Amino acid sequence: MSLTIGVDIGGTKVLGGVVDVDGTVIATARRDTPASDTAATLDRIVDVINELSAAHRIEAVGIGAAGWIDSKRSTVYYAPNLAWRNEPLHDEIAAKVDVPIVVENDGNVAAWAEFQFGAAKHADESMVLITVGTGIGGGIVIGGELIRGAHGISGELGHVMAVRDGHPCGCGAKGCLEQYASGKALTRFAQFEAATRPGDGEHLLSLVGGDPHKLTGPLVTKAAMAGDPIAVDAFSQIGYWLGRGLADLTQILDPQILVVGGGVIEAGELLLAPARAAFAEGLPSRARFPVADIVAASMGNTAGVVGAADLARRR
Repeated sequence: MSLTIGVDIGGTKVLGGVVDVDGTVIATARRDTPASDTAATLDRIVDVINELSAAHRIEAVGIGAAGWIDSKRSTVYYAPNLAWRNEPLHDEIAAKVDVPIVVENDGNVAAWAEFQFGAAKHADESMVLITVGTGIGGGIVIGGELIRGAHGISGELGHVMAVRDGHPCGCGAKGCLEQYASGKALTRFAQFEAATRPGDGEHLLSLVGGDPHKLTGPLVTKAAMAGDPIAVDAFSQIGYWLGRGLADLTQILDPQILVVGGGVIEAGELLLAPARAAFAEGLPSRARFPVADIVAASMGNTAGVVGAADLARRR
């Protein structure tokens, strides 16, 4: 049996898994990420690989890293939640591990997992994954291949402009989609509305002792699922911006399917229904031609591991 390892590296955890050709994870290992210490983070990655390799015969290792990675899939230019700056990640891991190494952006590996094994597995040509979490990321598959761009940094879907001169973004620009359709935006919308319309958000405010500044994305989701009007409205707002962003992507890329993933997708139709409505509004001529369906991602927390492992197998 052909086995590869996928390692998903985020700001809080290093999660590794042994994956077979069908995308099944048969063993896992996890370490905390010492995000401010590059050497310690490298050690944790190698620890995970060694632990999994000790019990299984491994052909290759795929690394999914949160950050901008060069076109050679070797150096992490910049990682917003880690201390990596021009980090030669491929060479550093290859020097410590005796199997081939593949390094890829975390959005790309998740997109590949959904394309091969998940919500887009029936698409034979193209798909776009947009991940809605604290921020927004994603990946693009066209012609059955990941689109990485000339410099390796395509697929940053959260940093297209949604609102001219809008909210400042961590990337340095203003009005990025990430500031209107992410988990962070969900919380900001809910906090503002709860502070100005407390009578409509009694359930939501009861979760935080009446202080809207203590609201978090998971609490807003919980309240929305219970029918709290302000929480539901917050999802409507981020769903609107998400749908308009997906409409713009469809005009440019015309994919077979649009997959929405990330932590916020746990809200299901609370997010997808307003996104689909705004998507249709953004494509007024859609009845004249076929367009992609919008569906929820299905791979969950294993997407990064499975996608990285499969890309390593196809190296």
